Amino acid sequence: MKLWHSILFTTLVLGGACAHAAVWQPGHGLKQERIWPGTPPNAQPAPATESTSLEAQALVAGKPWTAIHNVTQPTFTVYPPKGRNTGAAVVVFPGGGFEILAIDLEGSEVCDWLTARGITCVLLKYRVPGTPYDWHCNCRPHNFAIPTPALQDAQRTIRLVRQHAGEWRVDPHKIGVLGFSAGGYLVASISTNYDRRVYAPIDATDNLSARPDFAVAIYPGHLAAPYGFNRNVPVTKNTPPTFLAMAEDDHVDGVEQALAYYVALQKAGVPTEMHLYAQGGHAFGLRPTTLPITQWQQLVETWLGTIGVLSR
Repeated sequence: MKLWHSILFTTLVLGGACAHAAVWQPGHGLKQERIWPGTPPNAQPAPATESTSLEAQALVAGKPWTAIHNVTQPTFTVYPPKGRNTGAAVVVFPGGGFEILAIDLEGSEVCDWLTARGITCVLLKYRVPGTPYDWHCNCRPHNFAIPTPALQDAQRTIRLVRQHAGEWRVDPHKIGVLGFSAGGYLVASISTNYDRRVYAPIDATDNLSARPDFAVAIYPGHLAAPYGFNRNVPVTKNTPPTFLAMAEDDHVDGVEQALAYYVALQKAGVPTEMHLYAQGGHAFGLRPTTLPITQWQQLVETWLGTIGVLSR
């Protein structure tokens, strides 16, 4: 996650970003909904109020991107499918080193792609209180017993999608997750900790399953380190089918992150598809460039057909 730290330092200290603006809004007549009816579990204070900034110092495909800072009240936004509804739904986890959320680059732009394919998209604005990521994402092995706010938000959101499946015309057996970088770690975390009780039940929603039916992790982090595979990600044969994509020249998280997760999934007998590219770096989202890796979403669409989520 050092890239995100570098970007934040550059933009905030050297002036590469615009002044922080008001709380992010999804636009398009869409509305954010709170995940928790009251104070979220494990609520932590933030150093400042939630705000957004336009990150213009580190352009992606020649364009700036929007960051959300200091999220303490998580929300989800439902993007309904355009045209034919496939019945599938995907909860999207933007990345940002568990310090910020790249809400358009790895969030709303992803929802535009998914909804154009007839998939309901649920964009999760999970908690990133602005403190160092290893304090509150609990990615380190010694933190396994401590519930992570991001995982709590992810579990609750998947349960909410299942609760509203009829209303949103979603097949409750075709609910997946997709995330980038830190959000890719959250994909692995919810895929392997869906049945772990990380917060006290609040209402009937919490009786529903939080298991994703499929998972997509793009340049994930926090899965491999000098101490070995992250034991906060207890892969079993019940981990959902998974798609992985990463660049071999990713010098932020390193290709070993995807490789370590792939090996763990294979050992457990989990259907897995992985694509590695020579070039691409980190944090490219799905903005098209001349590099083949930026066409990964076409491979995801094909894969979703092979596992029966979309029609082949």
